[in-house]
Amino acid sequence: MTLKEPLPVAPGTDDARAGQPHRATAWPEARAAAVRAGASARAGRAPLGVPLGQALGQVLAEPLLALTDLPPFDTSAMDGWAVAGPGPWTVRAEGAVLAGQAAVALAADGEAVRIATGARVPAGTTAVVRTEHARTEDPLLHALREVVPGQDIRPRGQECRAGDELLPAGTVVTPAVLGLAAAAGYDELPVPPRPRVEILVLGDELLTTGLPHDGLIRDALGPMLGPWLTALGADVLATRRIGDDAEELYAAVTGSAADLVLTTGGTAAGPVDHVHGVLAKAGATLLVDGVKVRPGHPMLLARLAAEPTRPVPTPSEPTRPVPTPSELTRPEPTPSELTRPEPARPPHVRHLVGLPGNPLAAVSGLLTLAQPLLAALSGTAAAAPVPPRVPVQDEVHGHPYDTRLVPVVRRGGRAVPLRYNGPAMLRGIAAADGLAVVPPGGARPGQELDVLDLPWPAAEGAVPAQGACFT
Repeated sequence: MTLKEPLPVAPGTDDARAGQPHRATAWPEARAAAVRAGASARAGRAPLGVPLGQALGQVLAEPLLALTDLPPFDTSAMDGWAVAGPGPWTVRAEGAVLAGQAAVALAADGEAVRIATGARVPAGTTAVVRTEHARTEDPLLHALREVVPGQDIRPRGQECRAGDELLPAGTVVTPAVLGLAAAAGYDELPVPPRPRVEILVLGDELLTTGLPHDGLIRDALGPMLGPWLTALGADVLATRRIGDDAEELYAAVTGSAADLVLTTGGTAAGPVDHVHGVLAKAGATLLVDGVKVRPGHPMLLARLAAEPTRPVPTPSEPTRPVPTPSELTRPEPTPSELTRPEPARPPHVRHLVGLPGNPLAAVSGLLTLAQPLLAALSGTAAAAPVPPRVPVQDEVHGHPYDTRLVPVVRRGGRAVPLRYNGPAMLRGIAAADGLAVVPPGGARPGQELDVLDLPWPAAEGAVPAQGACFT
């Protein structure tokens, strides 16, 4: 078969058209397969060192180990007086010990010096007496309550010792994590590289500007998918528009450097649906070929042929990073070590997710296959919250055999279904803040359903007025 010949019928298409359950992957199993695919592709990907200011929202690729004791030295927990021995104490004539300054040791018992919160406690200090707990009668300082050795002193290493694990790998980098990392001595954090995605929008019938005319329609997916994937943490390399041309599609798929190639349309069994044929010619492995979900059942997931394993090229004049202390004491390499080949670079595992061409069906495929794969690839899958279960306000009609994904808004603790939820429609999803997962057979009012969150803030206010429309 050549690429210009008719493509084989997608598995289960005839069964579905006859009103029978098609032979496809159940929706939960399809999502699990996407997670496994992303996790396998993540193996061997070296983490990147990202400056703290750029790490927010990413995940730690390695455990966060303390690079220093915290606090790094004994510090004062309060403004007051550092005192040595029992009181009363003679106040030292020098100025106060301030944060960021080196402290001069207290000479002997019976001496006191002013100290600020966070300042390094002078050697010989017994305790810190708070300002409000003392009075002065020049030159003496008197405590107004009992002084306990060590009071109001934060001892070195109270929070952690150098080398302690502060946070495990997979932790989402929040503002608090950035603060902890800075306190522990980090200038940058190890994070997985952002997944690279290339979007291929297929079809001769698509317009990029103006009004539909003469059988041509506007491309809704090109403007939507790139920002959506960016919101999921992907690095979108490009959005390319390709006509109904199998050779052009084959060249784009096999020539892409992306970790994930995302195609729109062409996954069914129409006369210009070329995705299956292109994958077969490219030697791809189909991991999911059709999903028992509406809309979007013709979606697919494939593992593309990996780039061949090859040694890392050695530059003619290699540059060296700043040596670590251990490297400074390491012996010079022997001649045989200098000529030893570099270890082989692990193969680049790439995947393709084929989305249906109808807009809401494409969203269904995005949430079913692309989002779980990207989360596993970027290391955020383990940190992702479990979808909340929310009682549905109204009855939701179901498919007899398949899961349905229905746009909803959450109001008053309930999920309100939005009616413009046909596979070609975006009016419902544009007003939604989630997609309810409706089991085969439908859901009755009050039944709790999983709701998949969308990567933008939920809107407040009245439920958008939408009529009943399902096609």
